[in-house]
Amino acid sequence: MIELAVFDMAGTTIEEHGAVYEALRHAVESTGVTVDAQDLQTWMGTDKREAIDALVRLGGGTPDAELVERQYGVFRAFLKERYEEVPPQPIAQADKALAELRARGIKVALTTGFSADVALPLLASLGWATGEGGNLDAVVTADEVVRGRPAPYMIHRAMEKTGVVDVRKVLVAGDTAVDLQAGHHAGVGVVVGVLTGQLPRTELELHSHTYVLDSVAEVPGLAEATAAE
Repeated sequence: MIELAVFDMAGTTIEEHGAVYEALRHAVESTGVTVDAQDLQTWMGTDKREAIDALVRLGGGTPDAELVERQYGVFRAFLKERYEEVPPQPIAQADKALAELRARGIKVALTTGFSADVALPLLASLGWATGEGGNLDAVVTADEVVRGRPAPYMIHRAMEKTGVVDVRKVLVAGDTAVDLQAGHHAGVGVVVGVLTGQLPRTELELHSHTYVLDSVAEVPGLAEATAAE
């Protein structure tokens, strides 16, 4: 029986029209280096400061802490502008899927490569929240843990926040390779790739997974099937 479903945010439960990709590319390339598209995809879903540092290095630059923090500010500003131009919205049927899971007694958590200063305003703009009257049981941001994806720590932190102790009763879903890797590293019972991000099925299936679905809209049915086994 699944007790906790842990979802990524951008590209998995939230449609933000590729703004994170654009913002990350801009933040890195404005230092004067070039970002390889495959490298950019590899670092999507990770902590954004870690991603900036890694992508600048891969482009031939030599980042230090000051540069990374400055470019993170560039990332935030670009993302804010894009979100104002084209506001994010829930992935089709995501609201319903989260509600269905919670109605069955399955707790729902979101994890993200964003830090709280980006993630929480984004969730507020959608009316998503934890606490009384909210539609979520927990939110875990990248700055809450010592390392973001593909490390398992955000998943384990979500378990801690929701009181779930058995990783075999946790489902993890995301649209990037590092989402699947984090689920695998955490040892969860079900690892789901979804096709609402930038990666096609063939690439997601290269990584350890249990299922690859068209979207999170299908997760409630999957959770029900798992519970019945």
